[in-house]
Amino acid sequence: MSGAHFNARQLALLTGLTLVWGLNWPIMKFGVTHFAPLSFRALSMWLGLPVLFLAVRGLGVSLAIERREWRELGSLTFTNMIVWHVLAIVSVQALSSGRAAILGYTMPVFSALWGMALFGQRPSGRQLAGVAAAALGVALLLWHELGHMAGKPWAAGGMLLSAAVWALGTQQLRRTRMTAATLAIVFWMTLITTVVMTVLAAALEHERWHAPTPGVWAAIIFNAVLIFGFAQPVWLYLARALPPLASTLSVMLIPVLGTLSGAWWLNEQLHWQDFAAIVLMLAAIASVLLPARVAADIRSP
Repeated sequence: MSGAHFNARQLALLTGLTLVWGLNWPIMKFGVTHFAPLSFRALSMWLGLPVLFLAVRGLGVSLAIERREWRELGSLTFTNMIVWHVLAIVSVQALSSGRAAILGYTMPVFSALWGMALFGQRPSGRQLAGVAAAALGVALLLWHELGHMAGKPWAAGGMLLSAAVWALGTQQLRRTRMTAATLAIVFWMTLITTVVMTVLAAALEHERWHAPTPGVWAAIIFNAVLIFGFAQPVWLYLARALPPLASTLSVMLIPVLGTLSGAWWLNEQLHWQDFAAIVLMLAAIASVLLPARVAADIRSP
């Protein structure tokens, strides 16, 4: 993996991140099936904040953010968290967990497109082929949704939009000039997003509030501890600290785990479009992440 330098700690974080985010798709789908989605997310985040706070303080990280950096903090929060968490949690209610994962983790491809459009990154033929593969995979999933009267193609569009904005946020985070510690940025981004989610849940879902069942509580606690207490800060740390290949490597297996675990646990029916989309998405992501030198070595006899 030319250009990527992993130490043991980073490899462990990448492995844990892949497993937690991959397995969370069916868990999240179960939760929003039995509980209002925005409220599910807000409750998970409120319970996750103390976990994150204790972790940050336990590591001796200062939570201070200089006043001149508040505006950039707000911008990063919007693109990295608010849009993603609002659109993804609403969209997954109307999609299978595997399909939502496949669409959501087109993020690296969108990241490559943002890099070309805004940051002067010149596309290679391999990158263009990857974009075409991703577009074909999305078209297959949308075609299947439109082919069923009960399908909700708006949800697929919501997942794609959330992935595109998240990709923009990732590019911005890699280029941020904020001097605050990454974990401090993560904490305040999470707190701001939690407040936004709470306001939206109260405004749009208060009539649907009820006591969560034990199963929903288990899903909420999983998200609180492992998503907002572990996976979210790990992702933002890796996105800021490592080169593009390293920081996005884990997403290559997340949609596969999400699709297979959803089929196993939730008995979601898989169609040929899902399997084809998995192959196309992995090919697309690999095409934009795999360094040219490695690609040349693979092609060599």
